[in-house]
Amino acid sequence: MTIPKFPTAVMGSWPRSKEVLRALRDKRAGRINEEEFQAITEKASLQILKWQEEAGIDFVSDGEQRRDNYISFVAEHLDNVRMLSVSELLDYVEDKASFEEILGTLDVPAFSMSNPAAIGKISRKKPLVLNDFLFLKKHTDKAVKVAIPGPYLLARSMWIEGLSTDVYPTKEDLAVDIVKILREELEDLITAGVEFVQFDEPVLTEVVFTKKNANRTFMCGALTAKADAEEEIAFALQLMNQVTEGMLGRGTRIAVHVCRGNWSTQDEILLRGPYYPLIPYFKNVKVDQLTLEYATPRAGELDAIKDIEGKELGFGVVNPRTETVETVVQIIDRVQELRKYLPDEKIFLNPDCGFGTFAQRPMNSDQIAYEKLTAIAEAAKILREMD
Repeated sequence: MTIPKFPTAVMGSWPRSKEVLRALRDKRAGRINEEEFQAITEKASLQILKWQEEAGIDFVSDGEQRRDNYISFVAEHLDNVRMLSVSELLDYVEDKASFEEILGTLDVPAFSMSNPAAIGKISRKKPLVLNDFLFLKKHTDKAVKVAIPGPYLLARSMWIEGLSTDVYPTKEDLAVDIVKILREELEDLITAGVEFVQFDEPVLTEVVFTKKNANRTFMCGALTAKADAEEEIAFALQLMNQVTEGMLGRGTRIAVHVCRGNWSTQDEILLRGPYYPLIPYFKNVKVDQLTLEYATPRAGELDAIKDIEGKELGFGVVNPRTETVETVVQIIDRVQELRKYLPDEKIFLNPDCGFGTFAQRPMNSDQIAYEKLTAIAEAAKILREMD
């Protein structure tokens, strides 16, 4: 498949309709069966695919319509994993009052966000995203992109003291089986011919940007204890490289996505800071592409990525959390800035993050998402014609 210059890609998630939200609730409550749920979400996925194709996007997704959110969905696909709401997780926090205050300050709805927790020896009960890819590929000639929680994100969020410790004394112990599961999934996806796999690791910014005295933090659904930043970055790098060992160069583009949170439209409560502290990770992680948030000033200076040593950049050029649609001229100007640091063949264009990371809390409407993707595609077309 020929990929044009300045390829355009979605990030994965799309807002859910009322029908899909109802289906997610009904499935969890046992009011509908798996076949009925699939029928509803497949119909929604095909509509979202149509919008992406009409917008002119090169790498499309199913909109993650089958997921409660970008991480907790794994609970249904793995043995011995429970999906818990943030309010249920509070039972395992020592100082509940102070942590509830943190959640309030950060605009976290404790009852509508959920988190997968390991309660025993984990293994892959069924594929995480393979079947979603196979369904979508039957309905499009476009390249398909799928997103999966990264190994560090999963280790941080799934290890809960008091729930996981009987089988996994530490999160490092749990990470061994997480790497095994992700390698199995990635192998199956590559064999099936998926064009693009993105591993989501948003908590990497939480490691370097939260206050050092914050021993408990919240980041995009991950509620865990915070450790030394340098140790955590080294641990995250080790895990990602274990997952991708031997997987590169086999026809599937592999990326790591890093952002600063996508659970609220209140910009002031989300993390901020440049990527400089993460450069050791970016330079040494074994992936084809870094997919980074850059449409918000919270992402800091652009020159932080000048030393990423040959990797592609999935360049965030529209903000999924704002209703204002970026103009084509604004996107082109931003890309022109980036060309000072990277060659054209290394530049992909995409939103900063998904439009519906959490099913119950979309960042925008279908219409705004469509208009932002259309602006990206139009900007890419002009950039291709400029030279």
